[in-house]
Amino acid sequence: MCQIPRMSLTQPLRLLLTAVLAQTATAPSAPAQQAAPVIAAPTPDEAAFPGYLQLLAARARAEGVSEATIQRMIAGLTPNPRVVALDRSQPGTSTTSAPPPFSPYLRTHVDPSRINGGRAMRGTLGDVLPQIEQRYGVPVPILLAIWGHETNYGRYTGDFDLARSLATLAFEGRRRELFADEFIALLKMVDHGVPRERLYGSWAGAFGNPQFLPSVYLRLAQDGDGDGDADIWHSKPDTLASIANYFRDSGWRPGQPWGVRASVPAALERAQFMPRLESPVCARVHARFARWKSVAEWKALGIVPQAPIGDQVMASLFEPDGPGTPAYLLTGNYKVILEYNCSNYYALSVGLLADEIAR
Repeated sequence: MCQIPRMSLTQPLRLLLTAVLAQTATAPSAPAQQAAPVIAAPTPDEAAFPGYLQLLAARARAEGVSEATIQRMIAGLTPNPRVVALDRSQPGTSTTSAPPPFSPYLRTHVDPSRINGGRAMRGTLGDVLPQIEQRYGVPVPILLAIWGHETNYGRYTGDFDLARSLATLAFEGRRRELFADEFIALLKMVDHGVPRERLYGSWAGAFGNPQFLPSVYLRLAQDGDGDGDADIWHSKPDTLASIANYFRDSGWRPGQPWGVRASVPAALERAQFMPRLESPVCARVHARFARWKSVAEWKALGIVPQAPIGDQVMASLFEPDGPGTPAYLLTGNYKVILEYNCSNYYALSVGLLADEIAR
């Protein structure tokens, strides 16, 4: 695949992409087709769908997609009512309900299957893993933990036709620009040599072992095994190198942990450390962190890290289940994990799974 020049996502687009990835990244350990059935909802004005496809085709032409690819990808497409139903069944964005406890989520996402799967994968890839870590600066256990969370090391990657899903979601209109962009990016993938038969994934358009969206694939997918093909569907080195490139692009700091477990004095007055500013992205997620201080400053308050971390590292205190429960000092690298999926429980369990894989 020809390499696309790297560029930074704008913050709003990165947030939108993260939101879509979040819909697939916390999938249960069973394949998607075994989930509870969703009652199909009709797409709006289905008779207008062919005309909308022609609008997408015109835009693709204007962006340089070949006519052969356009015709091949839109031929026979129909809206998928199941995709519409799944999209409409997503939970709302209420900011008033209390978050559920973290411990049940932890038990189901940092489980023996994922831990053992990550350790086994680490043992089978030999010299490839140190090379990827050295090139991108992201620890191998973090890469494996992302893969384990996203698709349980490739056990479930989705069986929805991506062209049909993305065209349906764009046509539905709730997030039209996002999904129209992703549909055009999918066509560009085909123009760059990605076989049509690979283009299956989640109902929301994410695919492959790391569950990338098409625009993310075009920017960041990597050929980790040197065969000229960034194959994140079948190649383990390509998968891990691509995740590593995503993390490097998002600002991962080599040499820092994602965070460490910490003991907190019972008498600590937590209210004085709550943030004063609202984050422009993932506001509800960041609102749960304490203000950022150096580890040395946290130590001076009686908080004791339970693993090595430099005194000058900036960190935030997080107690997901409240005072008296497990607490963590989180670093800037934790925020990088949030770029993959804007969920505290996802990011925290990725870090903890990585720690277990590394043992």
